Amino acid sequence: MQNVTRLCHTKSMVTVNGQYPGPRIVAREGDNLLIKVVNHVKTNISIHWHGIRQLRSGWADGPGYITQCPIQTGESYVYNYTIVGQRGTLFWHAHFSWLRATVYGALVILPKRGIQLFPYPFPKPYKEIPIIFGEWFNVDPEAIVSQALQTGAGPNVSDAYTINGLPGPLYNCSGAKDTFRLKVKAGETYLLRLINAALNDELFFSIANHSITVVEVDAGYVKPFETDIILITPGQTANVLLKTKPHFPNATFLMAARPYATGSGTFDNSTVAGILEYELPSIYSTKNNKFPLFKPTLPALNDTSFAANYSSKLRSLATAQYPANVPQTVDKRFFFTVGLGTNPCPKNQTCQGPNGTKFAASINNISFPLPATALLQAHFYGQANGVYTADFPSYPLHPFNYTGAPPNNTRVMNGTKVVTLPFNASVEIVLQDTSILGAESHPFHLHGFNFFVVGQGFGNYDPHNDPTMFNLIDPVERNTVGVPSGGWVAIRFQADNPGVWLMHCHYDTHNTWGLRMAWVVQDGKFPNQKLPPPPADLPKC
Repeated sequence: MQNVTRLCHTKSMVTVNGQYPGPRIVAREGDNLLIKVVNHVKTNISIHWHGIRQLRSGWADGPGYITQCPIQTGESYVYNYTIVGQRGTLFWHAHFSWLRATVYGALVILPKRGIQLFPYPFPKPYKEIPIIFGEWFNVDPEAIVSQALQTGAGPNVSDAYTINGLPGPLYNCSGAKDTFRLKVKAGETYLLRLINAALNDELFFSIANHSITVVEVDAGYVKPFETDIILITPGQTANVLLKTKPHFPNATFLMAARPYATGSGTFDNSTVAGILEYELPSIYSTKNNKFPLFKPTLPALNDTSFAANYSSKLRSLATAQYPANVPQTVDKRFFFTVGLGTNPCPKNQTCQGPNGTKFAASINNISFPLPATALLQAHFYGQANGVYTADFPSYPLHPFNYTGAPPNNTRVMNGTKVVTLPFNASVEIVLQDTSILGAESHPFHLHGFNFFVVGQGFGNYDPHNDPTMFNLIDPVERNTVGVPSGGWVAIRFQADNPGVWLMHCHYDTHNTWGLRMAWVVQDGKFPNQKLPPPPADLPKC
């Protein structure tokens, strides 16, 4: 625990090595990482290495009660994994309850040494700067989530957004020392490693009077494109090039982020800002320089057309050196509705969800409670009985007009259900938003794999006409994708990684309400296609 003060509120909170945000991990493609996590706090915890493929190292993936039981107070666990065929910006965060509000940090993967003269498929930047977006709560987020689960209401929202842990000058009681400053030289190119570690909010980000070039998302190179504004969901990362002005501009510039909010619930409608300032040329005295401060213009809070337009610009680089290995045929097809719903209020209790119920969230109307034993252990030892069932529906059991007038019955079913996939099956999933309790964008994250975003659209998915428009040549490859508000997205991946892999909404509110499921990928025939046994120090349940 560490005392941290922001917005004139001091609180004791969970941190890694006393740092908020946590320490940056820098590694190279091909490196083997050994990370010992020791739990000195009163709560259970586990850490997820977000976006790492974890090929045959599922025991190190980190989601609590999925690949491991959490690390209990006074215990430790060594996360052991090798970075295979990945380079770029990822991040790590707690994957238990809402602890990732304060427990997160950058995971920077540099290209292999000496791969060629040019380590990146773009001009080598002068400097690289991580920019991590987060959310600050004046009170303990654990108290917020437990109160929400008890009352069935939507949880209280955050008090500020942060850049590298700092809320910036646009909040009350937040001054210069609470503002991230990026000092730059004129005429240089900087690589900004952007990470959205916020709990519940997609964010627009822009730097006043500067455009940026997007060159990578989720640690995969994309065809570079220039933009003034980027959209980044929780769980996503982006590398962007910032070319500074050729001469000292006699001005400073705000870089700001604020939410893209499409749901009907409350949200933290505020703006985090940092300051981009140019180094003074020697002809200026350092005293009394008052330069004008420019502010960026960000899209409207619910600008879904900007979101759709922005994501359509993202294309894999798809070169011989960085190919896009899109599955051209599909072995297993799935159609998943995603959205909100309700559970009935327990007897002798008043609930504050819709019409006196409790809020829930589901995939194909199944809300997924976490088991008491880790799924991966149960799978590996053949002890699934009483832990999970392998009957997760491939399609909605009761089809309806998903984006039209919502049905009267909003109740979900509850069950720890998984889908079993044979090793190396090619999989296509269409994720369809629903209008139950309001259409909303949902950032979906798949553990253990990258996937290709082959199509997306508004309204209800049309299985006859929409696939004719799929991009199977250079679709963007990612680990987290925004399901469009009132629309659908289609993704494909190859199930080449044996283990148990969580797929969930990266809004912690929705994840807590059950907007998640898991894939059990079976071992292949050969030794290098099988999951090895668990490490001896795997936390006990």
